Amino acid sequence: MQAPGGDRFTLTVLGTDGSYPAPGGACSGYLVRAGSFCTWLDAGAGTLANLQLHIPLQELDAVVVSHAHPDHWSDLEGLYVAMHYFLGRRGLPVYAPEGLRELMSGERPDGTFDWHTVADGTTAQLGPATWTWSRTDHPVETMACRVEAFGRALGYSADTGTGWSLSRLGEGLTLALVEASVGPEAEGMMQHLSARQAGATAAAAGAERLLLTHLAPPIDRDHARVQARAEFGKDVEVAQVGRKWTI
Repeated sequence: MQAPGGDRFTLTVLGTDGSYPAPGGACSGYLVRAGSFCTWLDAGAGTLANLQLHIPLQELDAVVVSHAHPDHWSDLEGLYVAMHYFLGRRGLPVYAPEGLRELMSGERPDGTFDWHTVADGTTAQLGPATWTWSRTDHPVETMACRVEAFGRALGYSADTGTGWSLSRLGEGLTLALVEASVGPEAEGMMQHLSARQAGATAAAAGAERLLLTHLAPPIDRDHARVQARAEFGKDVEVAQVGRKWTI
């Protein structure tokens, strides 16, 4: 079913809007490929449609959800419908914090999804990639993750405030995917990071590259990039739907 993938390790952005989708946009979601193994990381609104622009659903190997806020998981409902009623697929692994399954309104306990609970310090082998989770600073249980394959590492902050740092994911991050939800005027007002704070936590972790994501639709992307670069000390990119980054 899967073509040989060699040592390919890539991140394709399916959605990057924080809290709600902008016109024509989508909330948090990413396709992580390690070799031929395809993992859908976060399933915010609009990302199921975008996922199918890159792979057919039959080639999806696993799903990872960082936390139970709808802008990170709501498209799981549609995935269940597709898998159960149209594709007849059973046993798709879904990795998520405890309690997310109970929020799904349409799922039946029929084995369509094979649920795995992740918590702080949990590790799992998904194809050639080793995933490690770390609990962040957010109102609900939220799991950042380190994804390591072929001697390279992706670090994803998920949603977090300043009570957690990217360095918790360990050294040697090739690419840091860090939320930048709020503008500088909102720093400290909620458990989210600004672009400036995203740059600072990536610099402290020694990340090689920084990719900003989860920006609320009103945030000026160019301004956010400039603010993050001032702290990171190197060029910074802003995630764009449809673009692929090699890790």
